[in-house]
Amino acid sequence: MDWRCCKCGNTENEMDQFQATGGNFSKIFNVQNKRFITVTCTKCGYTELYKAETSAGMNILDFLMNG
Repeated sequence: MDWRCCKCGNTENEMDQFQATGGNFSKIFNVQNKRFITVTCTKCGYTELYKAETSAGMNILDFLMNG
């Protein structure tokens, strides 16, 4: 990935991902239906979030595993 930190100009980064809930149904049944990719600067820690695509199958699997 060609990325440069907008705070310090560093080009080295770490990528990760996390899930979050969205909406009342998701909160009630503890379904993490929002997925995000994070890109964090290894020098200053500045982090950018990018919304990731989710599939219906992954949402159902997440519901069954947390239900």
